[in-house]
Amino acid sequence: MEILAYIWVFFIGIIFGLILGLIFIYRVAVSPLRRKVEELTQQKQSLSTTYGKITEQFAPFMKSYPFPPENFRFIGSPIDGVQFEDDRIIFVEIKTNTSKLSKEQKRIRKLVQDKKVEWFEFHPR
Repeated sequence: MEILAYIWVFFIGIIFGLILGLIFIYRVAVSPLRRKVEELTQQKQSLSTTYGKITEQFAPFMKSYPFPPENFRFIGSPIDGVQFEDDRIIFVEIKTNTSKLSKEQKRIRKLVQDKKVEWFEFHPR
């Protein structure tokens, strides 16, 4: 019976050692790598945002832009700009890569589609 107790103690020791080893590996290797991945992801997002802002500024001057760039007025937020044509006014939102409309931009698009756009003239006195 004594040999069976030694075998159980041995297996429990191995299991305990494996658990401690996994905790050590996680703290030494996995945790710093996870932080590094998060940091790189934030840097990539920042670069994507910067690229998008630069593209918004120059998009009306690109060959593929379908309207005359001299009729474009940059606004920046919540939409990128307004294109003034002879027969219409167009709200323009420039999207790069896989970026999507924000909640606010979707709301504005719906207002335009529902023809809830008005003219207001203000004369300060």
